[in-house]
Amino acid sequence: MDRTVRTVEDVLALLDGLFASESEAGRLATGDGKDFWNRFYADRSRPVPFFASKPDENLAGYLDQGLIAPGRALDLGCGPGRNAVHLASHGFEVDAVDLSPVAVAWGEDRAHKAGVDVRFLCCNAFALPAAELSGPYDLVVDSGCFHHLPPHRRVSYLALLDRVLTPGGHLALTSFAAGKAGMGSELRDADIYRERELQGGLAYTPESLRWIFSDLVEVELRRMREEPPESALFGVAFLWTALFRRSAAASGDVRPVHDLA
Repeated sequence: MDRTVRTVEDVLALLDGLFASESEAGRLATGDGKDFWNRFYADRSRPVPFFASKPDENLAGYLDQGLIAPGRALDLGCGPGRNAVHLASHGFEVDAVDLSPVAVAWGEDRAHKAGVDVRFLCCNAFALPAAELSGPYDLVVDSGCFHHLPPHRRVSYLALLDRVLTPGGHLALTSFAAGKAGMGSELRDADIYRERELQGGLAYTPESLRWIFSDLVEVELRRMREEPPESALFGVAFLWTALFRRSAAASGDVRPVHDLA
């Protein structure tokens, strides 16, 4: 008989295990989905829109409009590094994190080809010691990581932002959009645990994103602009794009989630 739960992190890890069977069925897994993503990124020639080496249209727009400025950036779930390389080419000091060593190797190749420096880390961002992602970061970029997290890992996500995002810093987020022309599962949080399946990712409404990130200031939240294949930017209409800012008055003195137990 095992008693494995003592801290909040123990509870989160226990809940991760509810979804482990997804990877065995070849679907998107949670927790450690490394095997799925390694297979997903193995063939670089696949006609997947976001395999192209081009940044998100909203991220490029934030730079062009002066809404964000060069500084330290963290790319969560960076995949093959398209946004990380773009930021580095515009003067950012970039840390980029992904579970998949296949994706990270591709990102490193892209950074080398572009002649920019990006610090790639192959790991689960929530499991990294604070010294590895010490921050503070002026910008956290998430293009498709958040919507692959089960509901309980939002706790870890928000705790990470509390720890690493500098006062006045920004979160640039894209996520599956609920409703017509959207994408992703619209099951209620409780039903996701009953089904023990993320169904490829979770859809969000603007209201749910505003509620989850209510400790941040909304700068912009809109549908991603559809970009044609020949565009130098990536854009698909089934995603929300959002830019949130941390209050300049934020103290940053927030305890990690495992200390709240």
